[in-house]
Amino acid sequence: MATRVTFIGAGNMASAIIGGMIESGHSPSSITATSPSDAFLAPVHERYGIHTNTDNVAAVAQADVVVLAVKPQIMKEVCEGLASVVQQQRPLLISVAAGLDAETLEAWLGGDLAIVRCMPNTPALVGAGASGLYANAKVSDEQRALATELMEAVGLVAWVEEEPLLDAVTAVSGSGPAYFFLMFEAMEEAGVRLGLPAETARRLAMQTALGAAKMAMASDKPPEELRRNVMSPGGTTERAVSRLEQGGLRQLMAEAMEECAERAREMAAELGKR
Repeated sequence: MATRVTFIGAGNMASAIIGGMIESGHSPSSITATSPSDAFLAPVHERYGIHTNTDNVAAVAQADVVVLAVKPQIMKEVCEGLASVVQQQRPLLISVAAGLDAETLEAWLGGDLAIVRCMPNTPALVGAGASGLYANAKVSDEQRALATELMEAVGLVAWVEEEPLLDAVTAVSGSGPAYFFLMFEAMEEAGVRLGLPAETARRLAMQTALGAAKMAMASDKPPEELRRNVMSPGGTTERAVSRLEQGGLRQLMAEAMEECAERAREMAAELGKR
């Protein structure tokens, strides 16, 4: 019998995971998504052929896995409304909401539950995501494998054994796409100043980033060695990289990621008090 998965929330991230699951062979008939609005659910049903429901409790009543995919600001209300049925059904709970720790979610849902926290990123929308996962002590090996399978449908999965490390995951991959988008902006602007049409500079920058990432992932060499392989002594790349180093790129990136992780900790404290 197929694993029955219910998504509480049918927004972009839930839709991306659903699409990835179906593409990897999961039956649409075993997937349900919920939302307060039938009008919001209709496109999801039409696109994927899954079940939809405006009643969260009814949708969870037969689920083996429940993916909590609503905004953190309304998570408490949603969880408290599900506490009774979750305590009866005992599904694996996977939260993709940022900033809410497993202990808080477990308390809102009535306690003594298997919870996985997942920090995905927006490239999951195109099947190229990177997700950090953490499991509380009540998650079995089988459930851990199930969570891995579900999130691998939209990209790479990396487990962390300590929940605070999800703040570091946020700094590296959760917020990371924006760092690269900023780099694309900067490279496009510089390319235009050098005489290229904006569209040409943009396409070249994006394809170069894609190619560099593919090369790095296909190689067993560290990024430092790959970089040096591109840098001929006294050449153009060496000159450019030297300027980036002189400008403090490494220190700036470290400070930016530290700020990101700190904000993640602040948000967790703020949301947990609600």
